[in-house]
Amino acid sequence: MNNRSRVAGQDTANSTAPGTVASFVRFVVFGGGTGLASSAALVALNGTLPLVVTNAVVTAAGTVLATELHSRFSFRAGRANLKAHVQAGGSALVAYLFTTAAMLGLHAVQAAPSIMVEQATYLTASGVAGLARFVFLRLAVFARPRGASTVTSTTRTRVLGRDALVAAA
Repeated sequence: MNNRSRVAGQDTANSTAPGTVASFVRFVVFGGGTGLASSAALVALNGTLPLVVTNAVVTAAGTVLATELHSRFSFRAGRANLKAHVQAGGSALVAYLFTTAAMLGLHAVQAAPSIMVEQATYLTASGVAGLARFVFLRLAVFARPRGASTVTSTTRTRVLGRDALVAAA
């Protein structure tokens, strides 16, 4: 067969999910940034509502914002739908329960731990919970179906002796 009668030399550039490290870095930046913004909002709203109410509102708003940022930027999955928001909110609740259990566990084994031990316990539990949330969000909430890509793939095909670029949706 000659070049005129066959299609040869396909060179496909498929885009896949962003790399794990890049996604994790963005996850930390957007999650941390949202956490800092939530903290500032909590301070700014101090005294306008009871602390419990303010904390609940700020936490809910921060979780919605973080989920949207993670969906769009950390995992490049586009806009988050209601199901993704519910799943991400559930994972945030589990993380909260985990860090709370760690702190309660610390106080169960040590009646009066030092502030350094408390902070080390909380930060370690937060880190473990954050890593678990990242894995859950990446693999379950914002995972792409096999073979899906975010960018249109481009295929270079040799047809009739000339290169032609074909964009596949």
